[in-house]
Amino acid sequence: MIRCLVSGVLAVLLASPTHAQPFYEGRTITIVTSTGVGGTYDVTARLLSRHMPRFIPGRPNMVVQNMPGGGNVLATNFMYSIAPKDGTSIATVHNAMPLHQVLGGQGVRFDATKFEWIGSSGAENEVILVWHTVGIRTLDEAKKREIILGGTGAGSGIVIIPRLMNALLGTRFKIVTGYKSSEDVNIALQRGEVEARAFSLISITAQRGDWLRDKKITILAQVGAKRAHEIPDIPLVTELARTEEHRQIFRLMSAASGLGRPYLAPPGVPADRLAILRGAFAATMKDKAFLAEAEKLNLDIDPISAADVTQLVLDTVNAPPSIVAKAKAAIEGTADR
Repeated sequence: MIRCLVSGVLAVLLASPTHAQPFYEGRTITIVTSTGVGGTYDVTARLLSRHMPRFIPGRPNMVVQNMPGGGNVLATNFMYSIAPKDGTSIATVHNAMPLHQVLGGQGVRFDATKFEWIGSSGAENEVILVWHTVGIRTLDEAKKREIILGGTGAGSGIVIIPRLMNALLGTRFKIVTGYKSSEDVNIALQRGEVEARAFSLISITAQRGDWLRDKKITILAQVGAKRAHEIPDIPLVTELARTEEHRQIFRLMSAASGLGRPYLAPPGVPADRLAILRGAFAATMKDKAFLAEAEKLNLDIDPISAADVTQLVLDTVNAPPSIVAKAKAAIEGTADR
């Protein structure tokens, strides 16, 4: 009789939610990256995949899937419409995607405000640089002759930034798009196919440290909320703006840099699983083992919460229509090929 009673109690306990198998046990979470292999987004995602599972009940496997194309739009569209919405697919997409949407960019089939934003590993400044053999040393010199600048697709910040600089600052970048990934642009730069590019500063310090050390590049300007401590003498584009209206346009553009390397889940992920993902991401960003490995990889980690990332996206998408219209007009009036 006692045995029957004990068996019954155990059956009830094992059937209760407390003892239910965690959803993620035995499953795999895929991190989609909108960039190619080897870039900072990719390296950060692979680092995250090695540490984040420790903070998810059930300790799922986590893998990285690169999905470059369309200036980062391909992966963003995939996450919005096709990716599983059960919490087994997350992504890190280029921070210019909300801005690309606002500007009515090519190929957009997503609404950035409907993504479930998970957080960001930190803000990052973009820089505009020229290769040392070009002979351009200052931004004023970049206004005097045409400079061939490489890019991926229309939605990428590495295209949006120089387009606006052409329109508002008078630079003469001839923008050549169609490179599949950021690394392909780097190869073209070193081969002499292109002379300049826009690039995140953290990507340079983490993976191309010799470019700065050996003076292989000249940085003409930077984009961000404030000057990066590594290059305090390089002006922000907001500081170079010739009118207050232009300054507001550049501030809108700088919102992308403020997002850093953001992570998201598709719309419609169940609330409990989204909470798990956000909590695990936040915990990973503070984990000693994760931070130690990030330091070895020269990755600057300065996390931004899910709530703050969401607000940054909302601020970008809901920017004043007059400023958005003028930014669009500036970009569309700039020639490239």
